[in-house]
Amino acid sequence: MGLVCQYKVNVNVPRPAIYALIMDLANILADEDKILADICKEDFYEFLQEFWTELIDEVPVYNWHIAYLCKGLQVVAERVFRGEPKKYDVAINISPGTTKTTICSVMYPAWIWARMPAARIISCSYSHSVAVDSAVKSRQIIESEKYKRLFPDVQLSEVQNAKDHYRSTKNGMRYSAGTRGRVTGQHGHFIIIDDPINPLEASSKSGLKTANDWIGKTLLSRKVDKAVTPTIMIMQRLHQEDPTDFFLDRDGAQVKHVCLPARQPKENDKRVSIKPAHLVKRYTNGLMDPVRLSDAVLSEARADLGEYGYASQFDQTPIPEGGGMFETDKFQMAKLPLPFNEYRMVIRFWDKAASSNDGDYTAGVKMAVDKHGAYWVLHVAKGQWGTFLRESKMKLYASQDGYDVYVGLEQEPGSGGKDSTLSSVKNLAGYVTRVGKPTGDKVLRADAYSVQVNSGNVYMVIGSWNAEYKEELSFFPYAKHDDQVDASSGAFSILSKGKTRVGGIN
Repeated sequence: MGLVCQYKVNVNVPRPAIYALIMDLANILADEDKILADICKEDFYEFLQEFWTELIDEVPVYNWHIAYLCKGLQVVAERVFRGEPKKYDVAINISPGTTKTTICSVMYPAWIWARMPAARIISCSYSHSVAVDSAVKSRQIIESEKYKRLFPDVQLSEVQNAKDHYRSTKNGMRYSAGTRGRVTGQHGHFIIIDDPINPLEASSKSGLKTANDWIGKTLLSRKVDKAVTPTIMIMQRLHQEDPTDFFLDRDGAQVKHVCLPARQPKENDKRVSIKPAHLVKRYTNGLMDPVRLSDAVLSEARADLGEYGYASQFDQTPIPEGGGMFETDKFQMAKLPLPFNEYRMVIRFWDKAASSNDGDYTAGVKMAVDKHGAYWVLHVAKGQWGTFLRESKMKLYASQDGYDVYVGLEQEPGSGGKDSTLSSVKNLAGYVTRVGKPTGDKVLRADAYSVQVNSGNVYMVIGSWNAEYKEELSFFPYAKHDDQVDASSGAFSILSKGKTRVGGIN
């Protein structure tokens, strides 16, 4: 990109002439810096390429997605520079090892300051140390000789220059925090969220809820101007209810969703899609990045991470290619159930939610085992019911099912769980109840049932509830909800141990 100028100086040239040549060369070099600065300011992708070696020793691999993401982020930033209301926030799902953090959390803030030295930027990651690492690398660029030469207006303040919180002399700011960290008193022109949850914590519903609540109730309120400040989130998909899902589902939010799985999905693969759809044309032999994410690299990643980890981090979906724990296409669909006396035992097992507005569901799965050892899912009742309505619903379904159908209840640990179960048993007086006390991880509890499903030994009676039931099982253990799975596990546990024939309950 540099301008080339060579001088051959004659030693007999008078000293004033030499000084003139030196000044001329200095002016040319100054002009070159100005041209280079203008190019970098006007094009974020050019800026990234120019400053790559200030940060990274490896030879760059500029796959097409890097230029695409840079252009998209620049479009968002230009509106902030002009003080115009944003058109949308941005959610990016892309595989690890694709320069995503370098683009969004390192280079982007440094480029923003080159254009807007007074910009205030809040950035976060799943841990404080990871967020600080990106901020330090960004500061490394800002403090480089080249950056200072090209953008002399950007200088770090001596008053506030910590690793996780530094300012420019133009009152710009970079503040870094871990998810759930403090951002009190900070307001940003830009909010950047980079991997807000650790992949190792993705199966924790409480961890997901905490991260989503922090983003929604704390971070997204820290804006200089709510109409103008954009939020950029970049991460791998880790769970059906991960921060990407929360970010996309916010009421009234306009979000541009960029989803770039490492491989082009097969024609019949409905788990995930490339977004925007036209980007499929940029894939080479079905690969998003054929150099860094080659077939060999992806095969090794699958072996290292397992099916769930690979599906989340590289396919950008929490469902493995062959399905989740439950291969729901193996259910044997039946138009009608068997005659009642063909079943050895029938039970409706309930997994109860605490209230009507906590996001969880109460689910009652009616399941049976027939004389030949095949299992049947006969019906599923599901709803977000408060305590009184829930108990009324449970008694109503018991009445409809009849006295020959067991009622199963899961007793949660602690005195509260015991009291709740006792209350339900009293409510169901006259019906035969079985209380299950869950032990161990719910994934392990579901494993025995999944073996029967995946072997084709489970029949499902066709009904309007089928789609939601199968979807939850497909995503488990990374589903938004697992109430139907838990109820199914409880029912199956009792059925697989019970020997009583229906009609003979005592």
